Amino acid sequence: MPEHEKINYVEFPAKDIPATKTFFTSVFGWKFEDYGPEYTAFLNEGIDGGFYQSDLKATTETGSALLVFYSKELEQTQAKIEAAGGLIVKPIFSFPGGRRFHFADLNGNEYAVWSDPL
Repeated sequence: MPEHEKINYVEFPAKDIPATKTFFTSVFGWKFEDYGPEYTAFLNEGIDGGFYQSDLKATTETGSALLVFYSKELEQTQAKIEAAGGLIVKPIFSFPGGRRFHFADLNGNEYAVWSDPL
């Protein structure tokens, strides 16, 4: 049962839902459930959510919230993102507590991946 007044779900715009599903399946192993041609949902990926048909994109430059993934192997995760067609928008950098990079999916939505310090 969802916890009272806790973040429960997140949604992102997607220009191309089939390509979005392929990207997140190949990089992170996600599974999707379609709810018509203009919406697909993902479950059990840290937080549940979905992608809705839209020409918009979510980026920190436009003030969007940033979804941050964790990886035990930062460089390997980056390589998988690039192989799937993702764009690295901020290369790996250090911050207090670890290292991270930002990437854009095929829709232009921005995400980050962080890892523990070396």
